Amino acid sequence: MKTSNPATNPATNPATNPATNPAMKPAMNLAFAAALLALTATEACAQQAGPWLVRARIEHLAPANKSDPIGGAGASDRLSVSDKTIPELDISYFFTPNIALELVLTYPQKHAVRLDGTDIGSFRHVPPTLLLQYHFTPAAQFDPYVGAGINYTSISHVNLLNGAGGLEHGSVGLALQAGIDYKIDRNWSLNVDVKKVRIGSDVFIAGARASAVKVDPLMIGVGLGYRF
Repeated sequence: MKTSNPATNPATNPATNPATNPAMKPAMNLAFAAALLALTATEACAQQAGPWLVRARIEHLAPANKSDPIGGAGASDRLSVSDKTIPELDISYFFTPNIALELVLTYPQKHAVRLDGTDIGSFRHVPPTLLLQYHFTPAAQFDPYVGAGINYTSISHVNLLNGAGGLEHGSVGLALQAGIDYKIDRNWSLNVDVKKVRIGSDVFIAGARASAVKVDPLMIGVGLGYRF
């Protein structure tokens, strides 16, 4: 009858038996931790819904209201644009669990324009914004994120100083974002979002440039999201 060699039997060889070789215990612990981490990551991915996320928000737009002196003389910041609370729809696509692209949309919004606090007219604008986001903890119930991108604001229906005043037709600027999603379940989530968007325009009187206004709004919103 053939007998096993203790030197080649892992169970009886002290050099390869974790119970008798303390040097092997860290390696065993590391392997166990790696297996546990892989299992946790797999379960988290399985719990994620699809790559699309649609949110509906109510958002308050608070302009910075900075402007150049009118006609190059006198005080600055005499022109202002009214605050507004607006509905917002955004559509996000997740390329990875952490990285998403978000398109922010709304319908044309009307704002009053004031000179030294007195209404001088109004305009409408549509400010779609495209943002690249990084989500810090996509598998957790609380998922904070940051984003940066570009805003294009289309300006129309300008009626200032009974037709004597005007604005540019559009504005392109940087947009920055921070927010957090709170997952209710696999698909639904609550959202709080803050954006700072650069929006501005030259101001014309009788066709001549008279000033420049920086709207640059801070946009604070809350909403509901659905991922699929």
